[in-house]
Amino acid sequence: MGTAAAERRRWIALTIVMVASFMDLVDVTIVNIAIPSIQQDIGASFSAVQWVTGGYALAFAIGLITGGRLGDIHGRKRVFLIGIGGFTLASALCGLASSPEMLIATRVLQGGTAALMVPQVLSIIHATFPAEERGKVFGLFGAVVGLGAVSGPMIGALLTEWDLFGLAWRPIFLINLPVGIAGLLLGRRFIDESKADQALKLDLVGVALASLGLLMLIYPLTHGREAGWPLWGYLSMAGSLPVFALFVAYEKVKTRRDGSPLVELALFRVKSFAAGICVQLAFGVALGIYFLVWTLYMQIGLGWSPLKAGATGIPFSIAVSTAAGLSVQKLVPRFGRKVLQTGALVMAAGVLVYIWEADRYGTTITAWQMALPLVVMGLGMGLIVAPITDAVLAEVPREHAGSASGLINTVQQVGNALGLGLVSVAFFGAMDDVVAPEAVGTAFGGAFVHAMWWVAGVLLAVFLLMFALPRRRKALGAVAGSGGAAGSGGAGGSADGSTAEQQAPVVA
Repeated sequence: MGTAAAERRRWIALTIVMVASFMDLVDVTIVNIAIPSIQQDIGASFSAVQWVTGGYALAFAIGLITGGRLGDIHGRKRVFLIGIGGFTLASALCGLASSPEMLIATRVLQGGTAALMVPQVLSIIHATFPAEERGKVFGLFGAVVGLGAVSGPMIGALLTEWDLFGLAWRPIFLINLPVGIAGLLLGRRFIDESKADQALKLDLVGVALASLGLLMLIYPLTHGREAGWPLWGYLSMAGSLPVFALFVAYEKVKTRRDGSPLVELALFRVKSFAAGICVQLAFGVALGIYFLVWTLYMQIGLGWSPLKAGATGIPFSIAVSTAAGLSVQKLVPRFGRKVLQTGALVMAAGVLVYIWEADRYGTTITAWQMALPLVVMGLGMGLIVAPITDAVLAEVPREHAGSASGLINTVQQVGNALGLGLVSVAFFGAMDDVVAPEAVGTAFGGAFVHAMWWVAGVLLAVFLLMFALPRRRKALGAVAGSGGAAGSGGAGGSADGSTAEQQAPVVA
């Protein structure tokens, strides 16, 4: 194959995997804005609504590390094609769902197939491009990721508002079909196969124990309120603790047996990494609570259209993107972890302004009045999301960079799922079980304020946990230079790439 043909082939392969990442990110952010339409159309309860979003996040989180290892063992191209094919099929089933139960099941399937697809993207890029070109490629990748995160809510708002062919919310999923089919066909032709030289083995028992523990914790949180907080819910949540303890014990055995645990427990001996994992978990909880209750507040509480609600979030997205660029390029190299801590405090300040406005203006609040707190919150979030992974990985040994970055990604998604489960307590727990139609606006406004106090509290915890992060940021190249390990370490990507992939889905 000639040089020109090989060059063309690899750039087409890059386009394919970037489009796949864009499709995944849009599909995460696109759903929130359509939730009220989904609820009205198929009669979904509020707990079902939580699982439509939380089920995806949970399946995605649980499958990420295993998905990366499957690519290392069986070939990244093969697993990527299986993932994008499954994601496309799951999208079609989501669009055809006729009941809340079917939609939840297909969203879980979608999250699981995304966990096969997404980890291969950075590994394929790593295998396709030489080291001297990866900086430019990852820059393009980051731009596409940011575009997917920002455009998702507006695409969802437009598709829902247009009501194409009378399908209401369904086109937000069906739009993936032509994109996914094209990616599947072109990927077979243009992506080259690659595997890890020494791939780790699968830890299916670890996956099963982690999944069981998370379900025992999150399911009662999500359904407890509607069921009247029965005894089995408390027993299930309490029972998750010994399951997690059993998971840790098994991971130690797995490490001694073949060195291929799902979670590398030795990483937690690094103080900054252990604290950073707690930061990611807490930050994911805050965002999981916020984005869902924000959508419900605007569309059900205030009665705004999906398009108006989506457009209201534009200042937030712009602020996140702007602050993220400044934090990485200018601020963090000079001020270190103080930038991240400032971000947590600024974001909390924006939350407090939002609480004050929502309480003062009630149901007469306007989108323009929301712009100030949203911009402040966006600036704070932007100071955190771009440099956080690098800060957490700064003191991690190079040989563990891949598994560490994969674990960071997983924990942030678990936090998101946990936050979505806590919406039952933080938001719906502040309302009566039955709300009169004329009181919906007031009830949802009060619940929104209550939930935002939760968000503010969690952000304060994030600020305090950040004291355990390294004071100064190592050069990005020091972490990114371990891309070979990251690409084959079961996490599915290098540290710098996983930053964008892990954080962008929550910018709704």
